[in-house]
Amino acid sequence: MNTNYETRYASSPSTVKTYDTEALRAEFLIDNLMQDGTINLTYTHYDRYIAGSAVPTSEALTLETIDPLKAEYFLERRELGIINVGGNGTVTVDGEVFEMGLKDALYIGMGSKDVVFASEDASHPAKYYLNSAPAHTNYPTKKVSKAEANKIELGSLETANHRTVNQMIIGGIVTTCQLQMGMTELKIGSVWNTMPAHVHDRRMEVYFYLDIPAEQAVCHFMGEPTETRHIWMQNDQAVISPPWSIHSGSGTSNYTFIWGMAGENLDYNDMDVAKITELR
Repeated sequence: MNTNYETRYASSPSTVKTYDTEALRAEFLIDNLMQDGTINLTYTHYDRYIAGSAVPTSEALTLETIDPLKAEYFLERRELGIINVGGNGTVTVDGEVFEMGLKDALYIGMGSKDVVFASEDASHPAKYYLNSAPAHTNYPTKKVSKAEANKIELGSLETANHRTVNQMIIGGIVTTCQLQMGMTELKIGSVWNTMPAHVHDRRMEVYFYLDIPAEQAVCHFMGEPTETRHIWMQNDQAVISPPWSIHSGSGTSNYTFIWGMAGENLDYNDMDVAKITELR
């Protein structure tokens, strides 16, 4: 078995106010992603969300169930979103093969029994970033290339937040139960993401940071708008964002991040904006 998992429990805003740096990172940072030959998963009690990675090298990797699910197979009561951030590869779903290039996405519906990850070249493996949420019914498996994403241009160079939002696994492109995923790419010269910041108490979220140049980093901001905290992020790390928390970041260079969320509704624009001048 090449699958590792850990469980994270939910924390209240009042408790998080008391965390030091070590406690904050232990609770919310996911720093074991993209390890060769391994599937690593983090099961969070925020909306029972799972974030993880699969990096097949010389051998394919099979998605196996984990004990917290108490399920015969991983997707017995779940749906899964995948975005490849590495070399070319394939994902095989119940015998159907999907070619996965750089930054291609794949949605897999509830009830799919056999999911197998493979790389075209072991020396330049595919790197599959995984998000999963509980599901109530089956929707068809569908691949979405980056070119097929719904693209939204936001921000400006003057405010250091000019970025392209690639909506990939989202209503209008893919029908899901509650999972949504996409990828935001910052332009050269821009460093801020999700600014102005917001919260959406109806949904939790996970950010996965990538394309961070060597010797650079991103400072991720979280917490209540009037009680913010920060976590310094490296390339290929993810951070859990509770429903009550903002989720924003600023880098020492431009970068990319993949956002994934699940919860009460599927309205992407359902958010409560926090004014920049009111952040504390």
